[in-house]
Amino acid sequence: MTFPDATSPQRGSQSAQPPALPHVWIGYLLGVATIVAELVAVGLNPDLAKQGGIPPLYLFLVSFIGGVYWLVCIYRIHAVLANVPGWIHPISPARAVGFHFIPFYQFYWIFKWPREITKFVNSRLPQPIMKPVAVSLAVLAALLLRIVDPGFGLILLFFPISYISECIRRALAVPPLQRDMNVPLS
Repeated sequence: MTFPDATSPQRGSQSAQPPALPHVWIGYLLGVATIVAELVAVGLNPDLAKQGGIPPLYLFLVSFIGGVYWLVCIYRIHAVLANVPGWIHPISPARAVGFHFIPFYQFYWIFKWPREITKFVNSRLPQPIMKPVAVSLAVLAALLLRIVDPGFGLILLFFPISYISECIRRALAVPPLQRDMNVPLS
């Protein structure tokens, strides 16, 4: 059994299209859909707002899909950084997503991965623009708010992703800073 595509010399000569940054507007749309589903659920069952309980399936699904899309955005951001020529990104896309599922470590992780993205962005720009602590605190606040209000929390969860995507877009638009490595130390 042969696989011509795997051994073909043409495969290596094709320039692979680098991954694109995520479409954050989809996340905002899922957040609005979650808010609408919340309003419908409370309209159909007013006791749900007072007593809580198990949410209807449609509310759970749209909120779940929004959370999954947030993780997809994180994956795509790290995939973009992993494919930047001349940059070795220390976090693989799978690791960036997977470490969000480790209890307690996830709280450290939401501070770690923005710091690594900040290193890339600020190394490419003449003046640093990205602040990792602000991004991490925004992610933490949005994740905690999702417990109380899934729709609003989901919308707030995509604000840091928008900010990160814009910073990366700016950093990718400029060539890497050329540091003069040939200057002798005196």
